[in-house]
Amino acid sequence: MKKLKMQELIFTGVYTAIYFFVVAIVMVVLKLAVPVFDSLLLPAASALFSGIIYLLLLQKVPRFGGISVMGGVFGLLFLITGHFALSFIPSFVCAILADFIQYRWQANEKLRTLVSYTIFSFGLTGPLLPMWFMKNAYVDSLIRRGKDAEYINYVFTPITTVGFIVCVISVIVCSIAGIYIGRRLLAKHFQTKR
Repeated sequence: MKKLKMQELIFTGVYTAIYFFVVAIVMVVLKLAVPVFDSLLLPAASALFSGIIYLLLLQKVPRFGGISVMGGVFGLLFLITGHFALSFIPSFVCAILADFIQYRWQANEKLRTLVSYTIFSFGLTGPLLPMWFMKNAYVDSLIRRGKDAEYINYVFTPITTVGFIVCVISVIVCSIAGIYIGRRLLAKHFQTKR
């Protein structure tokens, strides 16, 4: 496995910054539009608008590593911005798995890209998953950070079985749509005509 070249690391940094910017905008819009369900819908909504960024990263960094670095940066952001202690793990795991699927799976390129992007998009569920699967530990961490019962109840409003199913299905659907939109944009605006 070859290491990423300096230029590829620069491209990865640029596209990671753009991805961060898109996720931040989506987060603000969701916070204003659907305040209780914003965190539940963030992974899916981000997947819908970030397909082009993912495809541009694959175009500029056509080897294993770029996807892992992008997801790893988000994992570190979750870790250093005070999210629940294990929130960073899905970002790392999903990014590395997406990288393996993209560059090691012997399948049609479009299918590889669709599956790898979908897996990558699940990386943003990192702050949510402990709320479903480690609720008591998550509540304890909120209490240690000085959060009151009203805030904790508000945060856990969408954290139901139905909410989990909606989150998973919406990430899959929006990833498919995001890659489709991304491919259209890539073909129209970023491909050189021969």
